[in-house]
Amino acid sequence: MANIPRMKEKYQKEIVPELMKKFKYKNIMQVPRLEKIVINIGVGEATQNMKELETAMKELSIITGQWPAIKRAKKSISSFRVRKGQPIACMVTLRGARMYEFLDRFISLALPRVRDFRGLSPRSFDGKGNYTVGVKDQLIFPEIDYTKVEKNRGMNITFVTTAKTDEEGYELLKLFGMPFRR
Repeated sequence: MANIPRMKEKYQKEIVPELMKKFKYKNIMQVPRLEKIVINIGVGEATQNMKELETAMKELSIITGQWPAIKRAKKSISSFRVRKGQPIACMVTLRGARMYEFLDRFISLALPRVRDFRGLSPRSFDGKGNYTVGVKDQLIFPEIDYTKVEKNRGMNITFVTTAKTDEEGYELLKLFGMPFRR
């Protein structure tokens, strides 16, 4: 049997009973869970230099362990010199074991490496229990070799949950160990 990710085990043994008690769920299937994690890097310079997009894709694949998909512009915007269909970003959707492994590394390794870190804002929920956090620098991930990085790139990380409200989503992520500000 393959070993179960640490965060999934924590979810099953600690988080589910805690949430059932707090929100008084009658059925275990009502308990919110993490559905997927979506990581997105916008590469505006890709309009002039395609090599920028390739390096962003390589770095994202090193961080996540999965090859990213290229996202293309939906419409032309002349002031940004963007044509419809032009590649401008890359993204990865993590599910299952990879999702839990990434969550574990993000909370226990990457966030403590953020400079002047005072906790994540609890205001970044979307109203349906999903949480998005912006990271200014890819160097917080220990997998990235900082001697090979030419340019700092930010990324958006979205934690998609099955929670119905922001309060449920907040409680779920907090029990996973997400360091929210007071």
